[in-house]
Amino acid sequence: MNYRASKENLLNKTSDCLCLPLFKDGTLCSQGKQVDEQLSQSVSKLIEKFKISGEIGKTTLLPIDADKTQRVLLLGLGEADKLNKASFRKAAKALASALKETNIQELGLDLSNIKLSDSPHSLTETTAEIILAIEESKYTFDQFKSKKTTPSPLESITFHVGNNVNEVETSIKKAQALSAGMNFTKDLGNMPGNVCTPIYLAEQSEELAKSSDKLSVKVLDEEELEKLGMGAFVSVAKGSIESGKLVVLEYKGADDANEAPHVLVGKGITFDTGGISLKPGPLMDEMKYDMCGAASVLGTLKAITQLEAKINLVCLLACAENMPSANASKPGDIVTTMSGITVEIMNTDAEGRLVLCDTLSYAEQFKPASVVDIATLTGACIVALGDAASAVMGNNDDVINALLAAGLEAGDKAWQLPLWDEYQEQIDSPFADIQNIGGKGAGSITAACFLSRFTKSYPWAHLDIAGTAWVSGGKNKGATGRPVPLLLNYLLNKAS
Repeated sequence: MNYRASKENLLNKTSDCLCLPLFKDGTLCSQGKQVDEQLSQSVSKLIEKFKISGEIGKTTLLPIDADKTQRVLLLGLGEADKLNKASFRKAAKALASALKETNIQELGLDLSNIKLSDSPHSLTETTAEIILAIEESKYTFDQFKSKKTTPSPLESITFHVGNNVNEVETSIKKAQALSAGMNFTKDLGNMPGNVCTPIYLAEQSEELAKSSDKLSVKVLDEEELEKLGMGAFVSVAKGSIESGKLVVLEYKGADDANEAPHVLVGKGITFDTGGISLKPGPLMDEMKYDMCGAASVLGTLKAITQLEAKINLVCLLACAENMPSANASKPGDIVTTMSGITVEIMNTDAEGRLVLCDTLSYAEQFKPASVVDIATLTGACIVALGDAASAVMGNNDDVINALLAAGLEAGDKAWQLPLWDEYQEQIDSPFADIQNIGGKGAGSITAACFLSRFTKSYPWAHLDIAGTAWVSGGKNKGATGRPVPLLLNYLLNKAS
């Protein structure tokens, strides 16, 4: 798919179709009016004749008899003074859907006078949203189908932007990198558990490392984890014939190679049966998505390398399979973590925090500027926030606020939950230092309380993405690619 920015007037270049924004009252934007004049008012005449409304997200394809174009696609933007990032995002998705249902190959559009009420960068925002919507609509996961999906005929989009070519080209580059990262995350999440194993995630990491000379990778196997004293991590991995892996990726993009890195830690449980604390059978197939934290870290890293961002970044993937077997941990077992803290395993289905706690201890050696862990950690998060927002908690307000702001900017929202001392006592154990579950209430918070015991030496935040990482049930189930938009914005805002 080719996206380009052009100084040319919209009708100076022959296009298969032109897209003209239309407001709710039936008026065209200023660029649309100019095109309409060049087309002898043929567009406005059809709008008036058929009473076409510009309701937000409504699309209407008009045949036009002209030398430069044969069709005009009207895109409804609602009321001009109420147009914002969220409503334009809805319109962009409607445009992508309409293009998918036509045989349009080349589209031209001019959004240079469209204003968003909540953004000072309307042109670059609208450009990015169009690209993200189209790339999302084009995404398919048919690797395991005998009949492949027919690809969209759309080949190119030209954004006519006057003298704003440079800034729009930058926006195009970022949107394409973000889409590539999200699609990589979706592919990994949608892979079945018999393919996407810990070693598969390690192999994908090694392939990604080949794409940039600034990126290196190291894979620690289960024996090495045991030597490091990662008793909690190993207690999960040992229940499966698939060896646990800790994947360490280091990207050195900052001008100063010694600049303190930011660290992303991803939960990579490639299939979660619950272990001895076995999950119910219905919807257990969706437990292949329990590695979406690790997948989102890899997707974010892919985007960062594609953009050659000036930042030092360490990505740690805690990869294991949680299975019931003769070697699996049992409720009541006590393990010793890399930090020396002992943990009573009350529920083997609370395994994500066990692989993460040792990985968070491992992160200390990098002397990080910040650490963010990303995990499909608790069903309680879905109860609290549904699929609209990821939960964020942590020990540093600057990191938390930066994540919240990045999510709002990207349309990939997060919401802060409290991490108060009152919740910490719920994970006290009579036999060990702590236990791996709390009481009946505040499950997302007590899970974060558990992780907080291992993050005292650096600024840290935890993202629980159980509700946002995938769509559950039915024919439309699948990985969403979130929270790659949030994480990419967060890191780019930190880049030098």
